[in-house]
Amino acid sequence: MAEKFQNKYRIPSARLQNWDYGSNAMYFVTICTQNRECYFGDVVDGEMHLSEIGKIVEEEWLKTFEMRPDMCLQMDEYAVMPNHFHAIIVIGENQYNVQRKDAMHCVSTNNKFAPQSKNLAAIMRGFKSGVTVNARRIDADFAWQARFHDHIIRNDESFQRIRNYISENPVKWSNDKFYNIG
Repeated sequence: MAEKFQNKYRIPSARLQNWDYGSNAMYFVTICTQNRECYFGDVVDGEMHLSEIGKIVEEEWLKTFEMRPDMCLQMDEYAVMPNHFHAIIVIGENQYNVQRKDAMHCVSTNNKFAPQSKNLAAIMRGFKSGVTVNARRIDADFAWQARFHDHIIRNDESFQRIRNYISENPVKWSNDKFYNIG
């Protein structure tokens, strides 16, 4: 049975338990639009053609790295698709994850929730928010799916496989699990 918070059922977190998502690591993220609506453009002959909202997605992703120099973020492969977004993002070693690591060795706590700043969730929340505010100026109905998918990249083989998947996504669009006709 799902746990309740403020007398409402909660969906369990999809995040890896006991992992600090502010850690120095590589992450593969995917975010879908609500109901997989195709707001971001079209794939024509294996090439993605961005709509105005698709261009906003790309601009906001690029701004993500400019806005957070203190987190030592690194951008890698990314793809704006008609109804979803894939990216590899690296959170570098920085003052926040070094402090958290040091604090974890010194302090015992029973908190179930990690700090929600200077981590992957905060980055994705800011990105989604920036896109939403600007996209709704074009289409008031624009919305993201509530959550995002993440995968912690742990080795070079996984990194290369994911990187290829992202770069080949437009070419393989009609076979993509997020493909939506209509």
